[in-house]
Amino acid sequence: MNYKQLDMPKSGDVVLVGMSGGVDSTLTALMLKEKGCRVIGVTMSLWNKNNPLPEDNKPKHDACYGPGEEEDIRECEKFCSEHEIEYHVVDVKEQYEKKVLEYFKTEYRTGRTPNPCIMCNRNIKFGAMLEAVQQLGIEYDYFCTGHYAKIVQPEEGIFGSDARPVMISGATDVSKDQTYFLYRIPSEILEKVRFPLAGLKKAEVFELAKRAGLKAAEREESQDFVDGDYFDVLFSDKPGVEGDIIDLDGHILGRHHGIEHYTIGQRKGLGVSAKVPMYVQSIDAKNNLVVLGPDESLKSDAFIADDFVWPGNVEPVEKFEALVKIRLASKPVLCWVEKHALADGEYKGQPWKIIFAEPQRAVAPGQSAVLYVDGVVRGGGIINRTTSSL
Repeated sequence: MNYKQLDMPKSGDVVLVGMSGGVDSTLTALMLKEKGCRVIGVTMSLWNKNNPLPEDNKPKHDACYGPGEEEDIRECEKFCSEHEIEYHVVDVKEQYEKKVLEYFKTEYRTGRTPNPCIMCNRNIKFGAMLEAVQQLGIEYDYFCTGHYAKIVQPEEGIFGSDARPVMISGATDVSKDQTYFLYRIPSEILEKVRFPLAGLKKAEVFELAKRAGLKAAEREESQDFVDGDYFDVLFSDKPGVEGDIIDLDGHILGRHHGIEHYTIGQRKGLGVSAKVPMYVQSIDAKNNLVVLGPDESLKSDAFIADDFVWPGNVEPVEKFEALVKIRLASKPVLCWVEKHALADGEYKGQPWKIIFAEPQRAVAPGQSAVLYVDGVVRGGGIINRTTSSL
């Protein structure tokens, strides 16, 4: 299938730019300003000073959520002032607490592995933040961010329909591609979204930022949504429930201090000894057990996913072939996707069975499974459990 890349903002357009203080969003705003667009910068305020995370004197620029937010906002304000860009900060702390932080903690405490950045993009950055901007009476032609992805539209209908929804395609810089983070954003929102860095490589972005003298080019990139040192503090609202660590035969190998500290495929920090290297093979939340197994026990040839989103809400009607990405760091692999019967479990919406062409390692419930056809996101859901391909 052929796709056309949608036009970027042109001179005279009003463009809202989501700004974090990082090099990508800052360069995006500058490029659009120099193009002749009327740029309006906006930053979402997430950090709640009353939360359990400790304040310290070191801004956490390597995380999206933390006490370094105030410094980020000051840098955005300074940049916008210097370039005569209108700038706003919108408070979405309450929504972030409910849609991201609580989701993150609940998923881990039920033995699943969440991806908070995906939910933040869907519910906050491309949701609550835009709603807050609307409430301020700000109108714009486009919403741009520094993500590495492309906005495209098929030249014919998808999944046998006449629908040609706006969709997300991979960026030029494959190593920085962020389509996995963006798959849950509805097509109706994507219609006004553009990613000006889609055709650039990260090295080119840094070079352009340095030439422009942007302070953001000297900053470290954000790596996680929260600094790793804060993980235990984030879960300090209630104590972890200790339980047994067992092997595949049920033998007790040790004790864990809460299943929220473990994820499928984990090897470090298990605190057990065995004749062969052992990994977290599964997490039994009902019985509060962490189950370990050798590396070969982590392979799966199929899984069930639910809570699916489809471009333009156009759901497939029959089995299809795709590439699937089961975590951010994994490469897309060949699979077949088919509807799954509803009788064998509790699911959110219609579940789908994804059958790998070759078995894959450490398929983790709670992670997203994103489907690609011709390099374009054709849908995605949340991994529910592994299963047999038969």
